[in-house]
Amino acid sequence: MYFTPISKSLTLASVVIVLNLIMVPLRVQAITNGTQDTSNTYSNVGAFVVLRPDGQLNRICSGTLISPTVFLTAAHCAHFFNDFLAPQGRTAHVSFDKTFGVFAETNLSTTHLIDVLQVIPNPNYVEANSNPFNPVHKSDSGDVAVLILPAGSTTGIAPAILPTLGLLDQLSMKNGLKGAVFTAVGYGFQDRLVGGGLSEFGQENPVWRRFAFSTFSALKVGLLQLSINPVTGNGGDCQDDSGGPNFLWVSGTQILVATNSLGGDSVCGSTSSDYRLDIATARDFLKDYVTLP
Repeated sequence: MYFTPISKSLTLASVVIVLNLIMVPLRVQAITNGTQDTSNTYSNVGAFVVLRPDGQLNRICSGTLISPTVFLTAAHCAHFFNDFLAPQGRTAHVSFDKTFGVFAETNLSTTHLIDVLQVIPNPNYVEANSNPFNPVHKSDSGDVAVLILPAGSTTGIAPAILPTLGLLDQLSMKNGLKGAVFTAVGYGFQDRLVGGGLSEFGQENPVWRRFAFSTFSALKVGLLQLSINPVTGNGGDCQDDSGGPNFLWVSGTQILVATNSLGGDSVCGSTSSDYRLDIATARDFLKDYVTLP
């Protein structure tokens, strides 16, 4: 669930993605091998969307409500909006609809958009070559951000529960992560691969919230790595699905333990890397906006 990092030497694919975002509807890859959330099970997972002056919506990332007025997403998503999209006259919004329209001439009028008051990336998000989209410290990039929503705008939606400090480390020491199954949730169209590249299905309308299950692979300083290999029955997140949640059931409670940050491998069929929310550095940023457990 991440917007593809832009390095100093842009690949052709990166250039195409950037041009698509600026000139045409953003092509977003989504939860791989996922299921449409028809029952609205993950109602606190929303889409970070931008509204163009021509009335068209583009979703750029996913995220999760963590308090009645705070929406959690990835720092590189927030930077991308602040640095590139806002100057174009695009406005930031969040939708918690399980499905929503993207074109003004179709069903945009039925889409419930919540205005974003502030887009705040973690100031400690690691930059490379003064570029906010290419974190070099993969051990802890600080890739987390919050969107501030108006009071009363999320009535009826229960915020997700954040982890306690060091939760994943504690589970790992007890061998509690071996075989653990995580749930990835996000918006976009179902990914399929063509010749090792990303699929091109055009703009999906309406857009669905989807979920998939991923098994534990590895735990690093700032990252949770998960298997998204369909051969082993897994699914997960892919390019441009940034900021979306990874949930884990712990003692009967579903915990938001990580958000998609560095995305999956190049073919989105092996592993994904997600930014841990139980580490001290993530909590240092979040404590200014929510009460932490």
